[in-house]
Amino acid sequence: MLELTKRITHVDASEIHDNLVLPYELRIRGRLRATTETNLDVGLFLDRGPVLRDGDLLEAKSGEIIRIRAAEEPVVTARVETGLPLARLCYHLGNRHVSLQIGSGGAIGEDDRMGWVRFPPDHVLEELAERLGATVVHHTATFDPEPGAYNQAGQGHSHGHSHGHSHNHDHEHSHGHKHAH
Repeated sequence: MLELTKRITHVDASEIHDNLVLPYELRIRGRLRATTETNLDVGLFLDRGPVLRDGDLLEAKSGEIIRIRAAEEPVVTARVETGLPLARLCYHLGNRHVSLQIGSGGAIGEDDRMGWVRFPPDHVLEELAERLGATVVHHTATFDPEPGAYNQAGQGHSHGHSHGHSHNHDHEHSHGHKHAH
């Protein structure tokens, strides 16, 4: 088994040994066992961090380079006009804390005034999108959702507040007078 342990940024195309095609649910994992396009057994042993994106490159301990490819999978694409209608759709779907892929236009001949939001099939989200004026289509496509603001540039999300100083704001003081009730 080839052990993939390192994320790398770029190599010459001739250096790519094989492709590993994975659906989104497996590209969010740092540890897994899989098979490449040429039936090579590989194991991912990656640090926790960014989701593997279509085109990302991984290096094996033995030096081989494997390219990640997003698999075609069942998705729902909701189409709506760009501008405020698309913003509303993104807001309400995103408020449900689901992964969303967002785009505009599309194939040649499609209306550039239309935007779209793609998500895994879910009847509640589909009904919400339709109530907001979107046309909903079930199909298969690659799913490469937005990474989210907290995951930009490899940054993690933390709710901690350790800044090297105290946040204690208690104040001890004496009033020097009595409170009668």
